[in-house]
Amino acid sequence: MHKTEPLLRTFTRYVSLNILSMIGLSCYILADTYFIANGVGSAGITALNLVLPVYSFINGIGLMLGMGAATWYAILRGEKEADSANRVFTHVLLLGAVAGVLFTILGVVNAGQLARLLGAEGNIHTLATVYLQTMLSFSCPFILNNIFVCFVRNDQNPKLAMTAMLAGSLLNILLDYILIFPLRLGMFGAAFATGLAPLVSMLILLLHKRKRKNQFHLVRCGVSGRRLLRILTFGLPSFITEFSSGIVILIFNMVILHLAGNTGVAAYGIIANMALVAVGIFTGVAQGIQPMISTNYGMGEHRNIKKTFSYAVLLAIALGVCFYAAGLLFTTPIVSVFNGEQNAELARMAEEGVRLYFLAFLIMGINIIAAAVFAALEQPVRSFVLSISRGGAAIVPVIFLLAWSLGMTGVWLTIPCAEGMTLLLTVLYSLQYFRTKKREPAV
Repeated sequence: MHKTEPLLRTFTRYVSLNILSMIGLSCYILADTYFIANGVGSAGITALNLVLPVYSFINGIGLMLGMGAATWYAILRGEKEADSANRVFTHVLLLGAVAGVLFTILGVVNAGQLARLLGAEGNIHTLATVYLQTMLSFSCPFILNNIFVCFVRNDQNPKLAMTAMLAGSLLNILLDYILIFPLRLGMFGAAFATGLAPLVSMLILLLHKRKRKNQFHLVRCGVSGRRLLRILTFGLPSFITEFSSGIVILIFNMVILHLAGNTGVAAYGIIANMALVAVGIFTGVAQGIQPMISTNYGMGEHRNIKKTFSYAVLLAIALGVCFYAAGLLFTTPIVSVFNGEQNAELARMAEEGVRLYFLAFLIMGINIIAAAVFAALEQPVRSFVLSISRGGAAIVPVIFLLAWSLGMTGVWLTIPCAEGMTLLLTVLYSLQYFRTKKREPAV
């Protein structure tokens, strides 16, 4: 980012590009959902929804490593510590490669057992196993792509990061259609298309190095446990934010299977996949401001940090209102897109869910942004508490209480209630931090 560029213009540039990037990333699953719904049927949607926690976990690992290392990298660059910044990049690439290999082995050897553990049975188990085995075979590209995207973005090239992610997503959508419909490859085709997308993204990201714009490089250095641990600490909130979507889906699947069977899981699958788009856009705002927050923190510019945070919160509120309004106004057409079999019971349950679940979007973005900001400010405890609260600590007791008392209506209200509880912590932590900084003398 350029020192002479006005703060609001920098904010607009970084955030808009990252929102587009995350919309593209969300299209991975949305495209799968749409084409599977119309090419495989409701059994395919159920299978996809059961394996989504694994996708969220893999993507969460990539974001944890990428965001964690890139955040530290940006702080070190702000402090003019170029050699230390390159050591961080070297360590995170090694960590990402090792993690990718381990998950690939898991997919090849234990996909069937993993699908059964996630609740898949009968024909749905077969479909889920095929999707898992194929997707996990691409674990290395998924993880490494997230790392490179984060570093290119923090190396003052958010436009290329956006272009790479959108290109991968567009290829995924095109291949989804070709492999599922003309070639009739079903769940394998959907998973294979999704797996190819990060490969295309990484090829485009190589242009950053080819044009000699990159400031991060591999360097010879010994492996430092302290560095690895600090990368994970910086990135943990990003992992929890992403993986919490998978954990929530897993818990919801278990409760809904008991209350409403496979039709209920399919209805939730439609809502969960639409929710991933909103979460992706909020995450795009959070990732967009992260380089600004980290760099200004390294330079001691706390006034710019407060302004950037304020811009992001206002944007999150505006986006949340838009998402909720869209859910109310276009409930039936949204659901019908993913209901290729025109199942009346599925439509009824999903439409009720959209109207209640989407209430969460009014405040969800504020919590996601706050967790990312505190991570970028070297406030890991506050960031972790916010992330874990909305990622499970608030959700688990709420869903069992509301499902027991209100049935499926309670299930749909769980996320809005959990986000509301987390918002109280967000407000408390934000007031504490910024009041403290206000009392400190300007640097």
